[in-house]
Amino acid sequence: MPVPEFVLELRRHVGHAPLWLCAVTAVVRRDDDVLLVRRSDDGTWSPVTGIIDPGEEPAVAAAREALEETGVEIRVDRLASVGATGEVVHVNGDRASYLDLTFACTWLSGEPYVADDESVDVRWWPLEDLPPMKPVLVDRIEAAGSGESAARFSGPPKA
Repeated sequence: MPVPEFVLELRRHVGHAPLWLCAVTAVVRRDDDVLLVRRSDDGTWSPVTGIIDPGEEPAVAAAREALEETGVEIRVDRLASVGATGEVVHVNGDRASYLDLTFACTWLSGEPYVADDESVDVRWWPLEDLPPMKPVLVDRIEAAGSGESAARFSGPPKA
């Protein structure tokens, strides 16, 4: 589901006005590989991301998004980083800023496949040979793979 129902309901009231939303990034690892999706909206590669539903626990949202987008079951191991994005203008003109909670996750079962219309490809990538992607996403992958016990808190948003 590309846009959660609660966001659609908000948009009926506020149109394209900026929204502040909470989101997750699930950096899913299997050995030395990371699971990435190729987004259908802009064609870029990304770890699994998604909006947290109202009242939903963030780690539960990360596991749900991984299953909905890629068909794989994961274990959420730890909070790896917390950061805020600058304003994002989506293809349809909707504007939003996101508080992102990035989780380090471990693959448990399932072979990845394109499980919804948010992506056009999904696959495992070797950590040492990632495809080009936004620096902020590379930072999230690095934080998740760092082995640090405390979450990182980012500074100003990167493009």
